[in-house]
Amino acid sequence: QVQLVESGGGLVQAGGSLRLSCAASGSSFSLHNMGWYRQAPGKQRELVAIISIGGSTNYADSVKGRFTISRDNAKNSVYLQMNSLKPEDTALYYCAARRFGSNDDYWGQGTQVTVSS
Repeated sequence: QVQLVESGGGLVQAGGSLRLSCAASGSSFSLHNMGWYRQAPGKQRELVAIISIGGSTNYADSVKGRFTISRDNAKNSVYLQMNSLKPEDTALYYCAARRFGSNDDYWGQGTQVTVSS
């Protein structure tokens, strides 16, 4: 099992940048697929970006070219660099983990990102 804690959210103007961090505590971080999700008021939670155990990445079309997910296994952390932020990026952002060979997901409590126009 793993405990996830997000940080780095905040208020930023449109066009600005933020870097979200997700710190994991627990064993075998390097054997977890990691992802960032977000949920805006009145909307379903949606996938933003994922990074696999092998380092491959996938992004939602809405953030492709603007966001970059990365991981540092030595620090048990995953990051989401968000550039060229838009008001529609405003949401609660969650970090998630899934261990290799498991269908059980672990979630952080979320960090709020608010983009003003």
